[in-house]
Amino acid sequence: MAEHSGYNTNLAAEFHVLSVLHRLGLSASLTLANRKAIDIVVESRGRLFTIDVKGMASRTNWPMDNFKSPTVANHFIALVTFNNKIGDPMVAPTVFLVPAEKISRYFYRNPKGNRQTVRYTTMRNDGQQFLEAWNQLQ
Repeated sequence: MAEHSGYNTNLAAEFHVLSVLHRLGLSASLTLANRKAIDIVVESRGRLFTIDVKGMASRTNWPMDNFKSPTVANHFIALVTFNNKIGDPMVAPTVFLVPAEKISRYFYRNPKGNRQTVRYTTMRNDGQQFLEAWNQLQ
């Protein structure tokens, strides 16, 4: 099995989100820049949305150390997990699509205070309203 780096995981997550958006009939484009807060731009019924995609291979924590409060309206964070099956294309990833202004309520800071994340268990238990919540973009 191939090695899965963080970059490949994030790229796979971005393309999964992009694929779902196109399957829903939305016009969406990937922004091709490194170290950015906007990964995808979406146009839906004359409105623009932006999405910052966070991907992880496992079901642990999405790193949010570099998160900055949104400066644009209609900005979302797509938390994508490949459910410990990134190497199996038969297993679909899970996505929590969270409005950026609501993401900080799900933040966890480790005891040392040097890491900020969103835990998968927190989203599974408290963020169900954002599970595959693509309708927010339509």
